[in-house]
Amino acid sequence: MNEWHREDYLLGLITNGPSRAQWEKIQRLDLEKYFDCVLVSGDHPWEKPDQNIFLEACKLLNVEARTCIMVGDKLETDIKGGKDAELGGTVWIPLQYDEMVSDLPDFKIQKVTELPEVLPNSPKLKKRAA
Repeated sequence: MNEWHREDYLLGLITNGPSRAQWEKIQRLDLEKYFDCVLVSGDHPWEKPDQNIFLEACKLLNVEARTCIMVGDKLETDIKGGKDAELGGTVWIPLQYDEMVSDLPDFKIQKVTELPEVLPNSPKLKKRAA
């Protein structure tokens, strides 16, 4: 298993939905502290899978799209959008084990705790030193 630490990576959250409802969820779950940027589609002219919302996240994180990966549970929005934005990789975590097999994502895992096993051990994905 690859060894990784949260401080080695920048994390962004992109969520689709009305601004007020999504921000209420984010705040209720106290998620902002876990992410370096949070984008709610209701605050922008695009939503997933539009590549522009992914590229905006890259811009806010000050990273190139090819150095990012998208981790998501929906093929039609998360994975397709990551592919369209030409991110460095996509990881699909299906909500149900019996979901259709797809070759669209670069990786498929069953739970987020498996993520360190598929994260590339590449310096280009590591947070840049200040």
